[in-house]
Amino acid sequence: MRILIVEDEPLIRERLLRMCGELAGGRARFDAVADLDLAGDRLQRTLYEGLLLDLNLGGEDGFELLRQAVAGRYQCVVVSAHRERALQAFEYGVLDFVPKPFTRERLGLALDRLLDAARYRPGLSRYLGIWRANGTALIELADVLWIRADGDYSEVRLIDGRSELHDKSLAALTAVLPPDFVRCHRSCLVNLRHVRSLHAGSGSRYWLVMANGKELPVGRAHVSGLRRELGIE
Repeated sequence: MRILIVEDEPLIRERLLRMCGELAGGRARFDAVADLDLAGDRLQRTLYEGLLLDLNLGGEDGFELLRQAVAGRYQCVVVSAHRERALQAFEYGVLDFVPKPFTRERLGLALDRLLDAARYRPGLSRYLGIWRANGTALIELADVLWIRADGDYSEVRLIDGRSELHDKSLAALTAVLPPDFVRCHRSCLVNLRHVRSLHAGSGSRYWLVMANGKELPVGRAHVSGLRRELGIE
């Protein structure tokens, strides 16, 4: 795969090129540019599957390119000193946020995620960023059973029984989640990968049985859509 590095500081750009080449071990080819104009030109002329992006590019805002990445066919990892923008970056579906100054080990972890994501499902995020007191944590979407509305926030339930609180609404999360996540209720998104069966009861009552045995109520407005997604006649 081909990955484009967008970094305006020459020394950091060269360090990223060198380190990424060594860490990838032949799994990817890397190019590097210094500003948004050059990045846009490269992305138009060349097929890239991945992007390593700084957010402050000589006074230009890297989020302009990040917005294009959301609609594009490439995955993105942010490499930036602006840690306060990490959660905002995750809202755009980035795979990882590497704070500067970075170590070889931390860059290697992010690069593995980037290379892995292209094989997993190109163009879709594999991780969800969760804000915690000690920083931002990454949760694999494959480990999420369902996401419930919790006021202005969302409760993320994981297969190991843990729950995490995301600071965005269900509607906001829907925009960055892969198609495996569908509405089963006006206040709940379910991960179809973990649905065992759909049941009907009296009084037009429906519910989903999940892989862990838990049951989720299904709104009548979402029954036909779930039947279609689950391949139920």
